[in-house]
Amino acid sequence: MSASLEPAAPISFDDFLKVDIRVGTIVEAEPYPEARKPALKLVIDFGGEIGRKKSSAQITKHYRPGDLPGRQVLAVVNFPPRQIGKFMSEVLTLGLPDADGEVVLIGPSLTVPDGGRLY
Repeated sequence: MSASLEPAAPISFDDFLKVDIRVGTIVEAEPYPEARKPALKLVIDFGGEIGRKKSSAQITKHYRPGDLPGRQVLAVVNFPPRQIGKFMSEVLTLGLPDADGEVVLIGPSLTVPDGGRLY
């Protein structure tokens, strides 16, 4: 995925509040060889109200499946589910591009309770 280097158009604070970004802990990660671009299938635990959700993430350059369980990440939890091949991705796991455009996951620098909302 490539992102524009141009700043996005201004939005209101109310628009920002419509995007529900939560922290969750990866509990499962496995290769997703059927994806068009190299990806991993993740199961992320967001705690009580949201529970466990699935995500397809193009993060194979920097991450191996066995290293991800226990890692906390941020994800958008209120987008509609998206069919990625035969896999239904329920949340958008967030990352930033490195110098080569490869995804680097983002998450808290200290452990926080799962389900916490970004503000």
